[in-house]
Amino acid sequence: MTAKRERVLPENTGWKDLPRGAVILQAGNAEAYETGAWRTYKPIWHKDKCIQCLRCWIFCPDSSIIVSDGKVTGIDYQHCKGCGICEMECPEKVHAIDMLSESESAMGEGA
Repeated sequence: MTAKRERVLPENTGWKDLPRGAVILQAGNAEAYETGAWRTYKPIWHKDKCIQCLRCWIFCPDSSIIVSDGKVTGIDYQHCKGCGICEMECPEKVHAIDMLSESESAMGEGA
């Protein structure tokens, strides 16, 4: 059950090219807008801790939790705005998602 997203807007579309006020001109076109660049905090999913309860997937307002064959497989960072709902909904004892600042997560990637 993986939703395949297709790029509708040209590769070099910048925020100034979007409609003023981010008005949605066509129903169902949210997938065309890559909003991950707005993010201040980035969810880091820990595969080894995840119990596959799918609460993060259910509550994610951006459909950014990637699920395949009924299991979480990752996070779509091109559309995740970093709201943190996934971390809040992850069972406290499991704690499979951490929200890190973009700078913290970038340091971890380079290590």
